Amino acid sequence: MNLPTKITCARIISIVIMISGLFILYCIPNWQTIELGGTGINLVFFVVFIFFVLACFTDYLDGHIARKSHQVTDLGKFLDPVADKVLINALVIYLISPSIFAPYIPNADKVISFNMWCAMLLVVRDIVIDALRFVGARKEIVISANSFGKLKTVLEMIAIGAVLLNGFPFRYFDANWPAGLHVVDILVYLATIASVVSGIIYLVQNKHVFVEEKK
Repeated sequence: MNLPTKITCARIISIVIMISGLFILYCIPNWQTIELGGTGINLVFFVVFIFFVLACFTDYLDGHIARKSHQVTDLGKFLDPVADKVLINALVIYLISPSIFAPYIPNADKVISFNMWCAMLLVVRDIVIDALRFVGARKEIVISANSFGKLKTVLEMIAIGAVLLNGFPFRYFDANWPAGLHVVDILVYLATIASVVSGIIYLVQNKHVFVEEKK
């Protein structure tokens, strides 16, 4: 196992620890909030945001090292998108509804959450693509991430980061939007559209994976 693959594995482990820590921390009530530009952010979410940024950085780092040192492997091509999915889907599911963490956040009704329907589309899309990769692996076909998949991952990371920070710094622009609509909502919708479109592209480009071989 080379260095880029080790970084990817470390990212997967850190994600599991981060999500586990979230649930453990929320067993302790009355976590305080911090103020950033007039936006109240739960302290736990702020800490998670820092770990989230670090995890996103390692996503860039392992790919950069692999390409720069010519250490791109089939295992790395397989694990890298898996690590992204664990990171994205775990946080998306956690952030679906403010009711999950409302008892621990002052003014929970003012907390931005991840749209449930968008979250469902993101998760279902990834399940379908994972099935595609599984079938491909059975036929010794490696389906690596393409530019469309990478774009949707970047958009998802931006949207999740904004939700974790309760809309900061986009709260400044919310006053000019229709009531009930936030800039973060637009980011979530864009990430969802990119995810669905990239999923369709994956299926079209790799439709041969589902074709039965003639005996």
